[in-house]
Amino acid sequence: MLADAAALGLALFVARVAQRPATPERSFGLLRLEILAALVNGALLIAIAVGIGIEAWHRLRSPSPVDGGLLLGVASVGLVANLVSLGILHRGHEHSLNQRGAYLHVLGDLLGSVGALVAGALVLATGWTLADPLISVLITLLVLGSAWRLIKESTDVLMESTPDHIALGDVHDRIASVPGVDSVHDLHVWTVTSGVVAMSGHLVVKNPTDNQPVLEAVQDQMRALGINHVTVQMERDQTCD
Repeated sequence: MLADAAALGLALFVARVAQRPATPERSFGLLRLEILAALVNGALLIAIAVGIGIEAWHRLRSPSPVDGGLLLGVASVGLVANLVSLGILHRGHEHSLNQRGAYLHVLGDLLGSVGALVAGALVLATGWTLADPLISVLITLLVLGSAWRLIKESTDVLMESTPDHIALGDVHDRIASVPGVDSVHDLHVWTVTSGVVAMSGHLVVKNPTDNQPVLEAVQDQMRALGINHVTVQMERDQTCD
């Protein structure tokens, strides 16, 4: 819970700092701090999951007594707290990696509370203390899967990979179909931060009087794909391979 509180604090701090305006030294401002925070929270989730897994392994090898009543009581309080937190963070977690990192921490806690409730009930009903570490292993696997996806998405953004929901071939074909464009090259599409997708490219336009209509048409085509930060270089002949 202490680690999760720290993760939530980091997510909130970064969300506020990232709103600071751009400067000459940082032309995109501090937007990418949100991606770094998501990466840190993903790594922290994996560390917590591995720690729980190791503890569960020790308890499987050397079962310890479990107070089922106490387990149920603490898990019930945790479940209520995590449900409230999850409700607050649910809105928008699909569009912000930073918020998703905080959301996954709370979701992991929620799963832990549910697992503890089930384990506590089984211990009280049957005395089977191994239910506690076995359910912990299951929760660990679920958390690891979510954390790995968060780290992968964060790393893809930092590596300026093409966003998963956009096909570079589709971007190329849409631009190439604009009247006046002879060819497209040196094309790049990347994510600056969650919800901010950028594109740059070189277009061969033989007639310079077509430059402005071509630019406006390309911007319209890119907006249809959710790309709002568009930079294109017009050329009479290809100058960059």
